[in-house]
Amino acid sequence: MSNAPAATTVIDRYAVMGDPVSHSRSPVIHRLFALQTGQSIQYELLQVAPDKLESAIRQFAKTGGKGLNITLPHKSEVTRLVDDMSERASNAGAVNTLVFQDGEIFGDNTDGVGFLRDLQSNLGLELEDANILVLGAGGATRGIISPLLDTKPRSLMIANRTVSRAKSLAEHFSTQGPVTACRFEDVRKPPVYDLVVNATSAGLTGQTPPYPEDAISEHTICYDLSYAMTATPFTRWAKEHGAARSLMGWGMLVEQAAESFYLWRGVRPDTAAILKQISITA
Repeated sequence: MSNAPAATTVIDRYAVMGDPVSHSRSPVIHRLFALQTGQSIQYELLQVAPDKLESAIRQFAKTGGKGLNITLPHKSEVTRLVDDMSERASNAGAVNTLVFQDGEIFGDNTDGVGFLRDLQSNLGLELEDANILVLGAGGATRGIISPLLDTKPRSLMIANRTVSRAKSLAEHFSTQGPVTACRFEDVRKPPVYDLVVNATSAGLTGQTPPYPEDAISEHTICYDLSYAMTATPFTRWAKEHGAARSLMGWGMLVEQAAESFYLWRGVRPDTAAILKQISITA
């Protein structure tokens, strides 16, 4: 009989850092990914204030953490803390995924690819020649503009409470496609928008920005990057104003998480199976 100690399973640590973060469903999703793919991981929620971000990231890595998801309000700030980043993160000027390897921090942005996979693969939307309106000019918007422009829309308008931020983003992406900027209250018909994306964080704080009523027609699809167990303020507003469809960002959440999981583990989960398990409609 062998006296050799039983082999122990190494459980790698991952987490999501944000402020707030208690609403996040990422731990559930990554747990389902791990069960589906046979990976041994632990995934935590870490609420970190902006002034503690750098020390929290470095401490997590120092104590054996393998990777992090970064959420609001840290996606832009974390770009200055990485040693290297992907082209899509650089284009976005925002990072939502960190990989710790060989003492260095690599940053990536999976928001854009996750968003497009949900729109195109899961929802079957055709974006070429579409008129698109994006509400908000923060880190979430930065992560989706370049992929949206890759689909060759007819127009892409960024609307924001502070027009200077929207104009700055529009200028940043202007060489890639037809992107312009305005204030929320200056959104007008035409064009009739095929897709309106809410990329503001207002839903998380209970606020309701002045969503532009002129953006909605009977064939407009409205998509909230935020998600909740019940309808968000934006999805309620969209339904009340006659949008063709009113959607929350559950699909994007799962798809961007799958891309992060692939970066960390080298295995791509079956997202369709996971979406069925957490399927929620507005």
